Amino acid sequence: MGFAVATLTALVLLWPSAGLSQRVGDLGYPSQIFAAEVEDVRTGTCIELSGADSACSSVDLRLLAGPDAGDITSLEFSASSVSTPKFDNGERVVLSYTPDAEPGFRYAFADRQRRPVLVGLAVIFALAVIILGRLRGLASLVGLTATFVLLLAFVIPAILSGENPLLVSVVGATTIAFLALYLAHGFRPMTHVALLGTLASLGVTVVFANVFVALARFSGFASEEAIFLNVADARIQLTGLILGGIVIGALGAIDDMTVTQASVVWELKAANPDLGRGRLFAAAMRIGRDHVASTVNTLALAYAGASLPLLLLFVLTRQSIGTVANGEVVATEIVRTLVGSLGLVASVPLTTWLAVSTLERRAEAVPEPAEDLFSGDQEW
Repeated sequence: MGFAVATLTALVLLWPSAGLSQRVGDLGYPSQIFAAEVEDVRTGTCIELSGADSACSSVDLRLLAGPDAGDITSLEFSASSVSTPKFDNGERVVLSYTPDAEPGFRYAFADRQRRPVLVGLAVIFALAVIILGRLRGLASLVGLTATFVLLLAFVIPAILSGENPLLVSVVGATTIAFLALYLAHGFRPMTHVALLGTLASLGVTVVFANVFVALARFSGFASEEAIFLNVADARIQLTGLILGGIVIGALGAIDDMTVTQASVVWELKAANPDLGRGRLFAAAMRIGRDHVASTVNTLALAYAGASLPLLLLFVLTRQSIGTVANGEVVATEIVRTLVGSLGLVASVPLTTWLAVSTLERRAEAVPEPAEDLFSGDQEW
């Protein structure tokens, strides 16, 4: 209860004020995006700024939304550039709109329309989770939705308002842990243990992150996005942004580990009530070691996969592994991976000890898993 009150208090105190969206225009990005449909694609020649002729394609697009909905606008693309997109008649795209530009230059190609694909994939994912997890799966989807709402409504706006990114990320991660765990697993002793294990492991992650980010002397300017953010708004603390990213990135793996480990202790005790404290702890730790071995590899591969284009670029430049690892871009990901893994490793003994201690203190019988409201054995 004390953790919940402290988290709620911090959430209220750090909640960003309204009006942040008015600063988006200062970043140089168009804020108005409208849908359009390709009507016709023509290939021809156009005159470059140097006066030379070059091959280009002219694309007619019918605007489906915005102030000029129903009108046709034409855009020209150089056919010699490898980055020039290829269009098909009837294809849906999105265009950026700059109302202050000269007529004929107000619309520009922004991207392809991918919303139907993304919505379809999300529906397939949701159905798969609900079919397998039933009520528990549905509750986990609600928790996932709450996580994204919190990130978009609190974490990002609070960082943009100038609050310490690490503090905001810790409060946001703690709130996400409360919502995700209790929505997915119900309000019961096993969930309390998993939550305490998650918060303790996050504390370990924060300590290691602070120490090693400071020792590595990261500037926070490792990416173009970070440099752009600093130029657009000097109030954003880039080093704190690294720390906050480590905390939020580690949370997903940590709460998975703590829930599994707490559940393991409960199941072992239910299967053999005569297990003493020492034997119960040792048995749960054996399972935890196997789990953490695979999860650490998963965490490392997730970060490596996200940085794969960058790693390929370094290999093509024929730099040594030591030189590549020493660069801030790669070193940041190494610290992120190893610090997150340290928090993950710490979650196993911490959660196991908390679960065993909780069961030892309970005088009443351990509830069978089937009594859980969200059990997979429950029928609709």
